[in-house]
Amino acid sequence: MNEASSRALLERLIGFPTVSRDSNLALIAFIQEYLANLGVECELFHNADRTKANLFATIGPRDRGGVVLSGHTDVVPVDGQAWSREPFRLTERDGRLYGRGTADMKGFIASVLAAVPGFLGKELKIPVHLAFSYDEEVGCLGVRPMLAELARRPNKPVLCLIGEPTELKPVLGHKGKLAMRCHVKGAACHSAYAPYGVNAIEYAARLIGRLGEIGTQLARSEYHDSRFDPPYSSVQTGLIKGGRALNIVPAECEFDFEVRALPDFDAQEVADKLQRYAESELVPAMRATHPDTGVSFQPLSAYPGLATEHDSEAARLAALLSGSTEFGTVSFGTEGGLFKQAGIPTLVCGPGSMDQGHKPDEYLSVQQLSGCDAMLARLGDYLRRVD
Repeated sequence: MNEASSRALLERLIGFPTVSRDSNLALIAFIQEYLANLGVECELFHNADRTKANLFATIGPRDRGGVVLSGHTDVVPVDGQAWSREPFRLTERDGRLYGRGTADMKGFIASVLAAVPGFLGKELKIPVHLAFSYDEEVGCLGVRPMLAELARRPNKPVLCLIGEPTELKPVLGHKGKLAMRCHVKGAACHSAYAPYGVNAIEYAARLIGRLGEIGTQLARSEYHDSRFDPPYSSVQTGLIKGGRALNIVPAECEFDFEVRALPDFDAQEVADKLQRYAESELVPAMRATHPDTGVSFQPLSAYPGLATEHDSEAARLAALLSGSTEFGTVSFGTEGGLFKQAGIPTLVCGPGSMDQGHKPDEYLSVQQLSGCDAMLARLGDYLRRVD
């Protein structure tokens, strides 16, 4: 299909406001009907309350592994952003297609859908699988039940191509992420008698300071991997809340922190170190003043990093499709590590740039969308010829 077809599909997809907090079922129904009209059957994998769904479809023979084209259907919110145009209506100006999700990552999904008639007309010897997920933007949560089913199937794909925006350059890796919430329970009293209370904010501050020390250790040169930017695992505290009034010793404080981990580093080590510090250094002092105090930790989200070998079959195929052997890495996360854990070799390559993602007036260039169309046409030609 030509560029206009992918553009028309993108216009339809942008019209569905699939912010992660809301349902994606209307968009999934549109894709399901579009594929059904082409004779392609779909499987749906719903969340527990059936308000969201993943979609999986196969084009070509079902007794071989094939190539997965993967994208997430959810987008980040537009709340508080100064858009100069309607975010959920596609507009074009000066070769740019504006709308929430154009770059991240409905442009890729539109191009994949536009390529389906071409795939169907080429009598593929190796199948193409479409895998569209929900709740990627809130911790890569939605894709997991679909991957659990795919991992049980006998014919493993030779490649999963995740179409996150990389300007159509093949990406072999990214960092993993662990997000945690720490809750400090202190003991309140009048601030005039502060030594008789347990100040939850002050103990939280000590924990945050300890996180900074752990982050400094991780940044030491012996832990660097020059493929990534920054070249080490990093730690940061992003949210904190506590206290009710200046003249009350705060009884509660909580903060959220995250670890962005190199693929070969277990981010849980950071949380474990912080918990050991709390239990050995802080909690005894807190309970010496008041027994009903403590520190607890709650996981918020996590996904693994991705590291695919540059000389792997998957990398060679991605290079052939993208026309580039200049493999890179990205700083943002994807569902790629989860696909790899399911036994599917994975790379990231899609139209647009994450420099435009998550921002007001997000856009995808017409040239990048056209380039993605061409890449998928090459994929169809390859899968028609290969044994």
